[in-house]
Amino acid sequence: MFQSAESRYNQWVREHYRFLLRSAWALTGSRAVAEDVVQDCFTNAWKHRNQLRDPALARAWLFQIMRRSALRQWIPATQSLDDDALPEQAAPDAGLDDRLDVVKALGRIAAIHREVLVLYYFDDMPTAEMAEALEIAPGTVLSRLSRARDALKAAMAQPAKLLPAADLAKGSATVTVLRKT
Repeated sequence: MFQSAESRYNQWVREHYRFLLRSAWALTGSRAVAEDVVQDCFTNAWKHRNQLRDPALARAWLFQIMRRSALRQWIPATQSLDDDALPEQAAPDAGLDDRLDVVKALGRIAAIHREVLVLYYFDDMPTAEMAEALEIAPGTVLSRLSRARDALKAAMAQPAKLLPAADLAKGSATVTVLRKT
């Protein structure tokens, strides 16, 4: 039967919202910013829905739109994922918890690494679809994934360096970037 535009839009949101929110949260480090980014993504995507050539690639297409929106509204990677204010000093037992918390470790690596890890491990996206979503070659996806795993391993091996709230407001970030020299 025929569906109204509103019901098609609602179905689209139901199918892709959780994926986009998780990805945006991982990219921005803030749930509030991620929700704004996803709303912008759906607004822009629906406005330009006639540009989607293959409905099977809707997830990758939506991720591209969300990623561009997230980059426009970039928040430093060290902002707390639960939006609580960061304490100036960690509790004595917090060192081990910080090293074992994958989400916090993801916040300490570069966004280019964070996005491939989130797409591959959290969203189970195949590398070919990741290449489409990120607009890069499949070989580049694999090399970024390898470097991202190394960066995450290094970030989890070291305790989180917590920044005072004043440094967060200035936008300074502690990011672990691994490059072979």
